[in-house]
Amino acid sequence: MLEPKPRSGAWRDWDADETADVGFKRLTREEAAALRAKDPQLSPWWVIAAQAAVGSGVALVAWLVAGRQEVGWSALYGVLTALVPSALMARAMTNRLASLSPAASAVSVMVWETVKVGAAVGLLALAPSVVRPLSWPALLAALAACLSVYWFALLWRGRKR
Repeated sequence: MLEPKPRSGAWRDWDADETADVGFKRLTREEAAALRAKDPQLSPWWVIAAQAAVGSGVALVAWLVAGRQEVGWSALYGVLTALVPSALMARAMTNRLASLSPAASAVSVMVWETVKVGAAVGLLALAPSVVRPLSWPALLAALAACLSVYWFALLWRGRKR
């Protein structure tokens, strides 16, 4: 029988890490609850609420600065272009079925990310027929402001630790 060749470099270190995990200890229900209380997760629905608040503020400022109602409506449509796909993704990821197994979770993320991108592209394609007259700069500014909320959520999450 052939014996496998010994690995060199980083692979050897990887194998050493695997043997170090032999002392793995399963958490009790109380220990897991204490860990969750110490480091709570940020709900995707809070991120979507923050996107709605930021987007509404951008739309209001755009309307007041431009002095034209269609600029405000265009910005609000940009907010919807961010919120609808985000809400679809959040709903899919908070579904209990998405966390049944690692494989199901990975497939769910890929499928729903495709749905999210498709919804965003579809909403952008429909924009000229839904909002008339359309102000693309206002729509894209509101969309960019809403999408930047993800970064602030990550920063907020990092700060809480």
